[in-house]
Amino acid sequence: MKTIRTNFVIVLLLSLTLFSCRKEEMEIIEPPEEEVLASSVANLLIKTSTNDGSYDNILDGASCFNIKLPVTVTANGVEVVVETEEDLNTVEAIFDEFDDDTDTLEITFPITIVLQDFSEMILNNQTALNTAASNCPGENEADDDIECVDIQYPITASLFNQSNELIETIVIESDQELYNFLVTMDPDAIVTFDFPITLVLFDGTPIEINNFQELATVITDVADSCDEDDDNDPNDDDCDTCTTQELEALLTGCPDWTIDRLERNNDDLEDIYIGYTFNFDAEGALVVTANGNTFNGTWSATGTANSIAVLINVPTLPDVNNTWNLHEIEQQPGESQVDLRLGDDRLRFESDCIPGGGGINDTALVNALTTGDWYVTYYFDDVDETLDFADYVFNFATNNTATATEPGGTTNGTWSTSAGDETELELNLNFGVTVPLDELAEDWDVLEVTNDIIRLKDISGGDGSVDFLTFERDPVGGGTTTLETILPAGIWYVFSYTDDGENQTADYAGYTLDWNSSGTVVATNGGNTNNGSWQVLNGGNKLLLNFTGVPFNEFNDDWDVLMVSDARVELQDVSGGGGGTDVLIFEKQ
Repeated sequence: MKTIRTNFVIVLLLSLTLFSCRKEEMEIIEPPEEEVLASSVANLLIKTSTNDGSYDNILDGASCFNIKLPVTVTANGVEVVVETEEDLNTVEAIFDEFDDDTDTLEITFPITIVLQDFSEMILNNQTALNTAASNCPGENEADDDIECVDIQYPITASLFNQSNELIETIVIESDQELYNFLVTMDPDAIVTFDFPITLVLFDGTPIEINNFQELATVITDVADSCDEDDDNDPNDDDCDTCTTQELEALLTGCPDWTIDRLERNNDDLEDIYIGYTFNFDAEGALVVTANGNTFNGTWSATGTANSIAVLINVPTLPDVNNTWNLHEIEQQPGESQVDLRLGDDRLRFESDCIPGGGGINDTALVNALTTGDWYVTYYFDDVDETLDFADYVFNFATNNTATATEPGGTTNGTWSTSAGDETELELNLNFGVTVPLDELAEDWDVLEVTNDIIRLKDISGGDGSVDFLTFERDPVGGGTTTLETILPAGIWYVFSYTDDGENQTADYAGYTLDWNSSGTVVATNGGNTNNGSWQVLNGGNKLLLNFTGVPFNEFNDDWDVLMVSDARVELQDVSGGGGGTDVLIFEKQ
């Protein structure tokens, strides 16, 4: 919130002359009252130009000041350098990654905060920050500032003295300059603006202003017409620019939406709806299909921005029925998400497309999956549970049905593909509630696909734990043995390394790697040597690397194994925070 400083009085004169020299005869002009800045209008401009500290509440929890950027923070253990307001979205994404964890933020001190009057203060620790925040008005206290309208700069102000002589003409370029101008000018000065000027409303609408009366009317009318985001909920403004037209175009433009997240009354229900597809019609019809069954319903959307209400009614599927609030729309290459919420309840749809195209290519997975028998050769859920599936033979049909057969009978299931969370593609499995097949009901990220092996990974939407699932053609799996045998069998080099899209392969030119079966590795180019260790984890799905020294210490992580052959190993690591992806490929000489 902003505090008003009114240490001046602007005298409203009933007449104003054009500038002339004292020594010459002066022409008396009586301009309209609306052409002179009155104290009431000045107060409105002060409220409008005061520094708004609410945009970074996710960092400081205070709306009466903001932290001066750049600042380094650690969000849930992930270091983020916040250089722009847009970087705050990275912190929010880290906090939003899991719903059931406790979010923590550590700020690297000292920091500088910018107060409402644009003055600055250096804080050296969290205690000082907490003290400063405690001095701000609370979330439910009266809010005096005006954030629903902005002034389009530059504007020009002219100052006259009591003799109607021009003292100064000032070009004002920012809120800070306008605020300082208003609170420091001579109380006896007469002020005019060069009209027209432009105001921009909270929804982006520009309004041309021709005098001070119009200025006061517009600011007063819109002062309370928007959410000024003075609370400490970073999620309540994720749909500032959302429209029902955008939502309709997205839902109707992409087919076969699936439920990525469904929580009702603190119960996670998304696994029940694996294999269900939702198709939205522009006329308001909603058709849901699953296991050969069809469920008909309706949908509609009304409202604007953060107040869009989405009504879903499928009589036979009460878990999805509600008048939901549109929380966020996300579109990335090959994937779209629509996040709906109501209190603590949540429904998130996802589709492997963006309107007009952008779908993923799942041909290799479908061709392999629907050909021949498959066996679970590795299943890890906190512990190795592979033996639970030892008696099952899996078959997948092209019509998205599946069977799991063991000596006691056959269990029917479904499968489908969509865009993955950490990889391009995911495989959605559902064999119902039969133990242990119920454990497979997940949307699995696809790590590797060949005609002989399909390796999958799933990160829990709750506690963030990682599960692994591997199908192979033979009942006896060889994932761990394969990787542990291949690496020591020859000399390797770094074929490619990209760090969040930046190609850094050249840093490893001339190096060779010699892997020892005892778990040590030596990387050398003849002049520099990096010693390290390596370990295969999770049935061959993870490769843990730990090197000493530059540049191979960049590889110190537990890498997802994407592909293994006699002469090539492909690895991937996805950041637990901002989602940056590193890809490392070794090839044998």
